[in-house]
Amino acid sequence: MEYFDAVPARCSSLLAARGAEFALVPVIEYQRLDDVRLVPNVCVAAREAVRSVVLVTKLDDLNSVRTVALDESSRTSAALVKVIFQEFLGLKPEWISSSPNLGHMLEQNDAALLIGDPAMTFDRTGLNVFDVAGLWRNYTGLGFVFAMWMFRADGSTDPGAVNFAAACDEGLMKREEIIDIYQPLLGLPRAGLHAYLYDNITFSLDKELRAGLNLYYQLAHKHGLIPALKPLIL
Repeated sequence: MEYFDAVPARCSSLLAARGAEFALVPVIEYQRLDDVRLVPNVCVAAREAVRSVVLVTKLDDLNSVRTVALDESSRTSAALVKVIFQEFLGLKPEWISSSPNLGHMLEQNDAALLIGDPAMTFDRTGLNVFDVAGLWRNYTGLGFVFAMWMFRADGSTDPGAVNFAAACDEGLMKREEIIDIYQPLLGLPRAGLHAYLYDNITFSLDKELRAGLNLYYQLAHKHGLIPALKPLIL
């Protein structure tokens, strides 16, 4: 079996086109893709703040936001921002798809969604930064699942071909090595990366995270972000 890296949104396209047997996919795509199953118990999630998915604005608060530039590298995060504005703030801003260039995004929009490395490395001077998983936690009391491993449910993939639990455990044991590699690349303090990998991100799906995922799906359907609501089967 061949392994390769791709951003989550690209992974979704590969899985849909049968270009991959397993893929780490934004969880919103579980509701949009036909005939896919979830690998149980492993995920990319945050119980409180995530740090790598943020809303940035020059305004004093989110209630004044009327346009939002979305980095849609993760479709789950883009949909989550829409849910937060429409369900919890009672607002429906104009959504603008954008590359993750914060200066350009804020030149023409009130707020910007950044994910991944860009969300952790920009200069925060003069800006208000809202952690998106933190907002979800504040409004719901639940953690949030961003991505899960998925595979085709048509029988073309053996779900036991990869031991994802063991792979997750192996990765967790190498967090210090990962910090060694990325600390000079990102230019972030080692302590911050340590907190990110040990405290902010979790890779195990529990009862609370499942509840958060189910609520996210219900609200995404309520606000027309997914065409139908299928049950969460793990």
